[in-house]
Amino acid sequence: MNSNLKRRAFLKNTLLATGGVILVPNFISCSDDDLPASIKIPENLKTENFDWGVASFDPTANQVIIWTRYATTAPSASIIWQLSLDSNFDTILREGEVVVDQSRDFTAAIEVKDLESSLKLFYRFINSEDVAVSPVGQTITLAATGNEAVSFAVVSCANYPAGLFNVYKEVANSDVDIVIHLGDYIYEYAPDQYGTNENTVALNRVPEPNREIVSLDDYRTRYRQYRSDADLKLAHQLKPFIAVWDDHEITNDTYIDGAQNHQSDEGSFEVRKQAALQAYSEFMPAMTNDISIIYRSFKIGDLADLIMLDTRLVGRDKQLEIFDYVDATGAIDAIRFQNDLTDTSRTMLGAQQLSWFKNQMTSSSSKYQIIGQQVLMGRMMVPAELLLILGQILGEVAALGTVTASTQAQFEGSLMQLTQLKARLLANDSTLTAAERARITTLIPYNLDAWDGYAAEREQLLALFEDKNVVVLAGDTHNAWHNEIYNAAGKKVATEFATSSVSSPGFETYLGTSPEQLGAFQQALVVLIDGLQDFDASQRGYLKVAVNDSGLNASWFFIDTLENPNYSVTAGFTASL
Repeated sequence: MNSNLKRRAFLKNTLLATGGVILVPNFISCSDDDLPASIKIPENLKTENFDWGVASFDPTANQVIIWTRYATTAPSASIIWQLSLDSNFDTILREGEVVVDQSRDFTAAIEVKDLESSLKLFYRFINSEDVAVSPVGQTITLAATGNEAVSFAVVSCANYPAGLFNVYKEVANSDVDIVIHLGDYIYEYAPDQYGTNENTVALNRVPEPNREIVSLDDYRTRYRQYRSDADLKLAHQLKPFIAVWDDHEITNDTYIDGAQNHQSDEGSFEVRKQAALQAYSEFMPAMTNDISIIYRSFKIGDLADLIMLDTRLVGRDKQLEIFDYVDATGAIDAIRFQNDLTDTSRTMLGAQQLSWFKNQMTSSSSKYQIIGQQVLMGRMMVPAELLLILGQILGEVAALGTVTASTQAQFEGSLMQLTQLKARLLANDSTLTAAERARITTLIPYNLDAWDGYAAEREQLLALFEDKNVVVLAGDTHNAWHNEIYNAAGKKVATEFATSSVSSPGFETYLGTSPEQLGAFQQALVVLIDGLQDFDASQRGYLKVAVNDSGLNASWFFIDTLENPNYSVTAGFTASL
């Protein structure tokens, strides 16, 4: 690279600040900063040293990020990147060169600007000194105007020791245009902790490093392990990703200044958080200039605005915990709980992000507004009686590894009785007693880590949804859901589609794998939870969302095994708008 290009590249990739120079997350490439088209590429290139493959992120109508990581023992490496209109690289559209080193774990994320819209693109990376070349990646730019159809695979919750990433393989080989990843891309746990498959060793899925990750080196090592997975590499190679983090990219049940799974003997939470965010920015780059900001939006022609939120980290107050309101007799302090739950000062987004989101929604004139975020937004209110028994089940599984027969019988009996009572209520049965009615109208949020725990702020969002065609996407729960979202006045304002997990376990972990038991549970929740249309409690898979000028269609797909690379896929429920 000549001195002028080096100088321009340096200025493009730094920000001046008091006290020194701060590196921004990505290398920036405008069209006048690239190397000449006559750049010399060595012959007889070998496919080596790019052991973590290639990836692309955040496609828009005029730019995209391309990514790789280089394996070297040298202190730095010079990486040539090429963007082409064909897979043989006969027609080079853009090319340039960057230097990677330990400061960003030898990763290169080039934000290629000034592109044309609606392109299919191929890209690769080359190290001339080692005569090494990466696999060829495929990516796109979005439509600038019009109603050109687009489809997404929505995924979340990929726990490496829970089993093979067959879901990623299925997504890679699907016809979707873009992968939307809603978080829990990695998990922080040590071996033999949450979600560990009994065949983890045989499947070669033991987490690295062999401890809970806390330091920057720990997080980088864990990302490198995940990105070494052949199925995940294939998905990244063939599809551009648009991603947000959830909690496990840092640690379980993270909020703005703490987390359930961070203890005082693990050091400063803020130091841990910053290490996690740095590693995330190195392996999951986004078009932001601040590694702590992940919310952003994408205009897809005139068809849709995809608005990605951070419901986890930048503004979230600490979660409420229902069992903090339960006394030794099992009674709930309903008044104290209700007061805390409806506290209007509680926030999930934070003031700055909420203001940004309001501007995004009010200015959107697209046919659809698609909200990509981490946790369930629809009201998931269940009878308090049922939730307390589920809490007892969770406690027994944690302590004993199984559920006692008496608790299982109590759960099944309660589920059947509550379902029957709800059916009678819906049928306007005048013989329902006050006690029976109370059993099905005394409701508690299923998950206070979701939007049900931040109800006042949720109403501010729902007010923005009126007179729009809003679809909310969610992950986090490891189960598949289709909800209708209603505001406090009872008006439907949005539809929610929530994806199952890539590998993390669902309700089957606690309720058993009996098809009859799981089927009864699924059917009961659809009856008991107002607004819930469809629910799957036990299968791993992904959600496909296809949008065109005629409408929006959602389809859930499930794979039958995490323990064998030879799997089968089945179609689940569907929904259309």
